Amino acid sequence: MEQQHRAVVVGAGIGGLTAAVALHLRGWQVTLLERAADLAPVGAGIALAPNAQRALDVIGLGDRVRELSAWQGDGGMRTPDGRWLARTDAKAAAARFGGPLVLLHRATLVDILTSALPEGVVRTGVTATVTDPGDDRRLARLTVSETGTGTGTGTGTGTGTAPGTDIEAELVVAADGIRSAIRGTLFPDHPGPRYSGSTSWRVVVPAPGRPFAPHETWGAGRLWGSQPLKDGRVYAYAMAVAPAGAHAPDDEKSELLRLFGDWHHPVPEILAGVDPDRILRHDVHHLPDPLPAFHRGRVALLGDSAHAMMPSLGQGGNQAVEDAVVLAHHARSAPDFTPDRALAAYTADRLPRTTAIVRRAARTGALTMLSARPAVALRSAAVSAVSRFGPGLALRGFDGICDWRPPVDPAPSAHDPSRVS
Repeated sequence: MEQQHRAVVVGAGIGGLTAAVALHLRGWQVTLLERAADLAPVGAGIALAPNAQRALDVIGLGDRVRELSAWQGDGGMRTPDGRWLARTDAKAAAARFGGPLVLLHRATLVDILTSALPEGVVRTGVTATVTDPGDDRRLARLTVSETGTGTGTGTGTGTGTAPGTDIEAELVVAADGIRSAIRGTLFPDHPGPRYSGSTSWRVVVPAPGRPFAPHETWGAGRLWGSQPLKDGRVYAYAMAVAPAGAHAPDDEKSELLRLFGDWHHPVPEILAGVDPDRILRHDVHHLPDPLPAFHRGRVALLGDSAHAMMPSLGQGGNQAVEDAVVLAHHARSAPDFTPDRALAAYTADRLPRTTAIVRRAARTGALTMLSARPAVALRSAAVSAVSRFGPGLALRGFDGICDWRPPVDPAPSAHDPSRVS
């Protein structure tokens, strides 16, 4: 019998879960370790662009995501008083990039991904430290410890490790987020994440009584977005220039009312329905300094641990999904798997692409957070002028991003209207 290779994925976010599914389908024996007590994600939305949907096609889940598409009409960009600067055309975007933008709750995506994993793969309430990244001749080694908070998930109790247990693996996937401890172990001289100068808020609320078009609104040093979900709720997000670590003197709902309470419909109505205890606020950090590689030995980094970016292009989660299927493509499961060759190919595929997107997201983020009145007025005039040439010109900003295709064929049941049999 062919020996089954063991892969350990550290971190059960969107990227880690996708990697676990993709490697499982490649024949790997997968263990996924998550330090949190369960897989319940924070209450926020995630936008999956056509590039990530095509990546999910590779593991047979693209159609399940497309069924959740709620953005069928037009939206656009506005000013705080409600004036439309630009209109977006959902049909034009789908035609240009091969599919619609799908906005869904993160919990829904987590459920879709975990449903594709067998019992016993996921283990919660554990931490993992890489003590030896390994190489072509020796396995990677991790020390796994119980945090005392996890009792397992619906996908099983995993390895049943005790505190301080050492485990070995042919492949380790570090999907442990922007503060990745594994990244620090592999690349101790890298400066790590940097504060962008902006803080963010996210919330999911019932839809307001009056209808509205999906929109993103840019003010002076402030941004607000309102996007519908398939289940009738609304995902709203906001950003504002702020000192690092700042918090509202009272509560975050009051802060949002001060910053956005007099903006156009539906912003006040959405804020009225917000539960102050369910508002997520996080400072926005990113990794503007690229890593020298996305691997060392038998350990591969993906998602925010490798290339955290500002949310201004909505590509953070999308790039993590891309990482996962490309990594599984190069890792394969053949007996002659050699980490140096396979993971070097992964780095060669992903590092240039994600570095470019990190930089583009930083430029766009700086544009959205302009605060000086002359600069804001010039920005509004430029956006309005571009929109007069039709949606095609505005959509060019996502060329090379949303039109990406994975280096492997979709699963046979996947939807891909451009696929030639």
